[in-house]
Amino acid sequence: MKKKLLATWVAVCIFASIMPTTGYAEEKQKAVQPAAVGLATNARSAILMDADTGTVIFEKNSHDQLPPASITKVMTMLLTMEALDTGKLKLTDLVRTSEYAASMGGSQIFLEPGEEMPVDEMLKGIAMASGNDASVAMAEKIAGSEEAFVQMMNDRAKELGLKDTHFSNCNGLPTTNHYSSAHDIAVISRELLKHNEITKYTGSYQDYLRKDSKKPFWLVNTNKLVRFYTGADGLKTGYTSEAKFCLTATAKKDGLRAIAVVMGEPNTKTRNEEVSKMFDYLFSQFSLHTIFKSGDVMGTVDVNKGKMKKLTLTAGQTYSILTKKNTKNQDIRHELQIPKEIKAPIESGQYVGKLVVYQGDQKLKEFELKSPEQVGKAGWWMLFKRTMSKLFLVD
Repeated sequence: MKKKLLATWVAVCIFASIMPTTGYAEEKQKAVQPAAVGLATNARSAILMDADTGTVIFEKNSHDQLPPASITKVMTMLLTMEALDTGKLKLTDLVRTSEYAASMGGSQIFLEPGEEMPVDEMLKGIAMASGNDASVAMAEKIAGSEEAFVQMMNDRAKELGLKDTHFSNCNGLPTTNHYSSAHDIAVISRELLKHNEITKYTGSYQDYLRKDSKKPFWLVNTNKLVRFYTGADGLKTGYTSEAKFCLTATAKKDGLRAIAVVMGEPNTKTRNEEVSKMFDYLFSQFSLHTIFKSGDVMGTVDVNKGKMKKLTLTAGQTYSILTKKNTKNQDIRHELQIPKEIKAPIESGQYVGKLVVYQGDQKLKEFELKSPEQVGKAGWWMLFKRTMSKLFLVD
């Protein structure tokens, strides 16, 4: 029996050693490990993240599955912004309020059954007033029903690789099997912030709905940090008796954008103070070190049998890493790990290698590199002419 177990174990080890490893690079920077700084001491769960690189600066029970209350709405806003991007929605489109949407309790903008409001105003109602009725109305507009929209929410969570999240509604009102984590909310928030225009809604302190009607509705942002913390421009508050006080917040300063999430805070004052302290820590202790700016030429790759002989790799984004402010920049170096030659055809966006950033001998971060353009396969006549030109090339 022992011999059988030993043989099985050896076979497993051999099999694992010959299995190919993935060719795709990890895009997130490794977590920075600062000294204990006493952050979020009253929160049940918390995380502090750099939005540009996804680097986690600080975390506390960040994967605990907890009721998220209205910070659920960051996913509702994300799917709304994505529908706008794809052209499925326009900001001027009218959203009709169903009986069901109008029946929502808790925070609301008091939509009447049958009332129509443009997407632009619905977004204000969700982002600033945390309108549960507006959230359901938008969900029904996008997916046809709240149930179908919730399925979209859960599908999107899976696409983002989130393992601590399951949604049962689109607004965060108490219900069964509805939970998330500080980590997952931060990831959703980071994705939402890729839509720059969202902060037009989440960063406004006050505004009006139905401004030119007989019943104008004054909006005051539930997130007071957008008024009292310099650089804060979002994102979403939350509260239920079960979840306590929650917040996913963002602020920008000196080229850095921070995301701070706290869950289970005892009151709004403590919630705001602890998030402010998290922001202060990131902005005072860290800075971005840029490796390549968007559009920079990074290198070239030979193309085998392609319509072009060389593919120029240009940065499709700004490649940066987060460093402690006392870090010596000369200790940071990078390597382009790309093949000498790639065989045509090459698709636009095709993986072609990776950019690896080191600090001394420690690997800090890896970026996937993708082809900036399509390269077709050369025809026989083009290849023949190239061959002949080499034969008759004279030094």
